This record gives sequence, C-alpha cells and structure tokens, in this order.
Amino acid sequence: MIYDLLPLSLIDDPGHLAATIFTSGCRLRCPFCHNAALQKKQPPRTSVAAILRFLRERQGVLESVAITGGEPLLWPDMESFMRSVRALGYRIKLDTSGDVPDRLERLLRLGLIDYVAMDVKDEKARYGLYAPDSKTAERVHRSMALLASLAPAYELRTTVVPNLHLQDEQIVRAVYWAYRAAGASIDRWALQVYRPSPGVMDVDRSGHAATPPPRLRELARAVEETGLVKEVVLRV
Repeated sequence: MIYDLLPLSLIDDPGHLAATIFTSGCRLRCPFCHNAALQKKQPPRTSVAAILRFLRERQGVLESVAITGGEPLLWPDMESFMRSVRALGYRIKLDTSGDVPDRLERLLRLGLIDYVAMDVKDEKARYGLYAPDSKTAERVHRSMALLASLAPAYELRTTVVPNLHLQDEQIVRAVYWAYRAAGASIDRWALQVYRPSPGVMDVDRSGHAATPPPRLRELARAVEETGLVKEVVLRV
C-alpha cells in the first residue's frame, strides 16, 4: 500500500529529477534493510489522490516517479496507480526484490515501467537468510528472466554487507545464477555500499561498520572477470 512521498530526489532515478513514492509491506526479512519500518504494512502518511495532485502540479519540472518500498509489487492497486502516473507524462522507475514476478510481468507487458532496479541479495543457495518462504529464490529467478526479455532497461544490484558477503565467490555465483536465468549477459550490475543506520533491521547481524570502498572495487573486478555483465557500477 502507499505509504509516503518524497517530493524531490536526485539519486532514486539517476540522471532524472524524480519524486519518490514509498510503499509498505515486504515478504523478505533482510537484516541489512535500511527501510525496516516498511517491511510491515504501515498506515499511509499520504494518499494516492494527494500524490497525483502533487504530480500534476509538478508537470514540466519533475521527469520521473521512482517507486520503492517495502516491496511495491505487493500493492494490488499498483497497475492503476502507474496508469495514472503515465497519463501525466512521467517516466516510471521501479525498485523490486523480484518476489512478485506475475505482477512484474504484467506491468512490463503493458509498457508501464521504463527502468527496473532489482535487488539480488546473495547467491541462490543463501536466500533462506533473507526470506522465510523457501520459494522466494524461484520467484527471483523468474523475475531475472522477465527483466532480460521484457524490460526496456534494468539493473541488478547487490548491497555488499561485510558480515554477510564474506567471499567474492558468493557474488560471482549470484552473477552466474542471473546469467542462467536471463539466458544472456546481464545489462548492468550495481554493487552498493552498506551503511549502518538507525533504520537498519538488524545491525548486529549486518555489521556496525560501512562497507570499505576497496572491498567494492575488489568485488567489481571479480564480477567483471566473469564476462557475464556488460556494465558494473559502484555506488558508494
């Protein structure tokens, strides 16, 4: 469900002036989640009507609407909301865990999403650390395939957590998993720094120190050496 609106962001859809929409509710339980309060459904701080009114007022100023969570695709009214946003002429960028492939497929086939950023938490065998449902990895696998075949543009991204991603091979195996799912090279893989903050779900498990930039660069080289990713980007 809709939770809140950030009127202006320069980072949520890089290269575009965006408003960011937050939804609440997520089936994953990632210990490093920086929006832990949104894992459960929360009373909305705003309404769809108020958001659409704001977007009408900002036509010609803002370019994009970035939708994040929580897991946005759990919201049953997402298609209707995206149609309304698209009717106002906005670009739409979606953040997702890949946990709701059926809804992702429908929205992609309808042409309602311009860019998808999908989190890949870890290699497939370790998804039980992040998701109580044993079927989550299968749904993520299907979403990877959908992005490769249907998305106008996309990236896969991994937040590198010092206490959880101890070996280069974990990320490399995640890349091979995505490659097998996609049946082709991955367009872009983003490696993101982890930073402890008051909003993190379980800082004791994730770590009390941020990811050192040299660690990201080391992993980037490992990903590049697979030859399976067209572009590797670092977000520090």
